[in-house]
Amino acid sequence: MAAPKPQPFQARDKLAFLLSLVPYLMDRDRVTVAEAAEHFGVDADQIRDAVNLIAVSGLPGDTSAYQHDDLFDIDWDAFEQDDEIVLTNRVAIDDSPRFSAREASALIMGLQYLSALPEYADRASIASLTSKLSRGTSGGLAPVGVEGGESRESLAPSLQLIRESVERGLQLEFDYLNARGDRERRRVDALRVESMDDDWYLRGWCHLREAVRTFRLDRISEPSITDAAIEHRAVDVRLPELFAAAPEDLEVVIDVVPSAMPLLADYIPDGARSRDEGDRIRTVVRVSHYHGLKRLIASMPGVVTVIEPAEARAAVADWAAEAAARYR
Repeated sequence: MAAPKPQPFQARDKLAFLLSLVPYLMDRDRVTVAEAAEHFGVDADQIRDAVNLIAVSGLPGDTSAYQHDDLFDIDWDAFEQDDEIVLTNRVAIDDSPRFSAREASALIMGLQYLSALPEYADRASIASLTSKLSRGTSGGLAPVGVEGGESRESLAPSLQLIRESVERGLQLEFDYLNARGDRERRRVDALRVESMDDDWYLRGWCHLREAVRTFRLDRISEPSITDAAIEHRAVDVRLPELFAAAPEDLEVVIDVVPSAMPLLADYIPDGARSRDEGDRIRTVVRVSHYHGLKRLIASMPGVVTVIEPAEARAAVADWAAEAAARYR
């Protein structure tokens, strides 16, 4: 029994089909008639008829008459002998504005960076967009890329595990060495990975603290994916800025050399009053704990002096004395 003959397209349906077929062919360098027919759910002969129609379609040029370059064209040998469709000349669509090679390269670099972050788990969409940008430039792409760096390479296993936990919708568990030197077991809903300078941070909902917390990836050890489902997702949680001031932060009064003030800009709270104190400036910085203050002061020897509170002065002095004793 002969297969039923496919119903011809109505005029409106035919136009919609052709408008969909052209971008489909442009997104693929080479496609078989069978693949196109399966994609659109039509008969192979209908694809062949559409391709023949596309080959005589175009936009008249300055002469208002159709010239060869004013029409779509295909590789006729491939079409007639191998049943493959390859567009060799595109009309009108190619005249649309395109990204320059530098613009496309910059966008692709951004996509490469995003593809490494766990909240962007749909790598297929990013790869598809990257491919389209590569083909849609006005020239060859600039030879640039995102360099992973040694720190990122060493953290690759942790980044991969974080990404996997987000994709599977499961909580992440790990040992964390905090800034005080204490090690705790944490269970976290991973929300975002961010980098600042050479350091990478995991932003997540900590089930131990029942709040959003920030974890340095190089202080995470023994990470594993649990069987517990994620309870908080990035779209449901408002993430504060990285290192944004918290109500429980400690205020410390310091004297600082004027030339070093720009180095402390991220630690000085908005509205802090600063005044001249001899050849120095007296101001206030905010830190999450005194251990972090020790590191800050140690990074600026001779240019910063802790004034108050007394606990802060003692913490820095004791830490410096302990460090000096190790050299004796």
